[in-house]
Amino acid sequence: MERTPKLTPAETTKTDVVIIGAGPVGLFAVFQCGMAGLRCHVIDTLAQIGGQCTALYPEKPIYDIPGFPQISAADLITNLTAQARPFDPIYHLSQSVCALRKGRRSRWSLLTSAGQQFDAGAVIIAAGVGAFAPRRPPLDGIETYESLGPGRGVNYWVREREPYRGKRVVIAGGGDSAVDWALNLADLAKSVTLVHRRARFRAHEASLDQLRRAVDGAHIDLVVPYQLAGLIGGPDDLTAVIVEDLDGDSRHLPADVLLSFFGLSQKLGPINDWGLEIDKKRIGIDPTTAQTNLPGIYAIGDIAGYPHKQKLILTGFSEAAFAAEAAHGHIHPDRPLRFQHSTSKGVPVPTLVGRS
Repeated sequence: MERTPKLTPAETTKTDVVIIGAGPVGLFAVFQCGMAGLRCHVIDTLAQIGGQCTALYPEKPIYDIPGFPQISAADLITNLTAQARPFDPIYHLSQSVCALRKGRRSRWSLLTSAGQQFDAGAVIIAAGVGAFAPRRPPLDGIETYESLGPGRGVNYWVREREPYRGKRVVIAGGGDSAVDWALNLADLAKSVTLVHRRARFRAHEASLDQLRRAVDGAHIDLVVPYQLAGLIGGPDDLTAVIVEDLDGDSRHLPADVLLSFFGLSQKLGPINDWGLEIDKKRIGIDPTTAQTNLPGIYAIGDIAGYPHKQKLILTGFSEAAFAAEAAHGHIHPDRPLRFQHSTSKGVPVPTLVGRS
């Protein structure tokens, strides 16, 4: 169990760095800051460490993490948490940063929704897409099916594969999530039908090659170009999904569950009020330092934006390294940080204080 503090609302915690967001990029920032000799407190709105990897798709396989041909999102978070543990980060979960203001001597003051106050030398924003909610398809009566639970009705993400065993699964969407889950459930579900309004998908090319083979092998039924038009079923179950082509001709697809992957709607919330330069819900940064327009405030991961950025976890890892080095320079301007490879420097032995 990770260490969590016991603080009264009146206390102010002083630390080197506050990291906003406990997803994969935020966790790696703990490690990078630790290697630079900086102590971290981490704040996240979710009740668990891991961000979207934990909340939305813990069993989803990830293929583009260096050194891992395939790793589940849950295992990635487990590994990153273990990697950060030697630096004794303190996690403040189920709360958000509701206020950020300049403090004394180039430091920053933060207040959370739980009343906790922080005095930080630097702040690293690793908030992913911010507060997120699924984009719902505009279907009459969809609310009836949204509360039926995993593997039934309408689902917007997959936390576990098992509820989909033996089910007739219809998946709607054209991006990586839709294609990846179609491939991932093909050997478990009774049937998998992938619906997209275009014949072309936006997923990675390697995944599309797998999809073509699965369609050719009759493991996945591809229904394109079609879009969702309606749902059929009773109050306790879904029986079919209605789709229409561009001419308005309809088909009924037998279904126990509709997996709708139309992306997430993003809300930055209080981040909009902190004086940061934001364009299209991304915080502008210098890609070589992760520095925002505010000295001592850095942004990394999906929330950070700059020309030609690739929205990949590994890109966020790189930004975390840049941010940690820049944060050290901001906090200790008269103390140069000498670069050392981890193979030479090593890491401290993890502490066990406050853990069970």
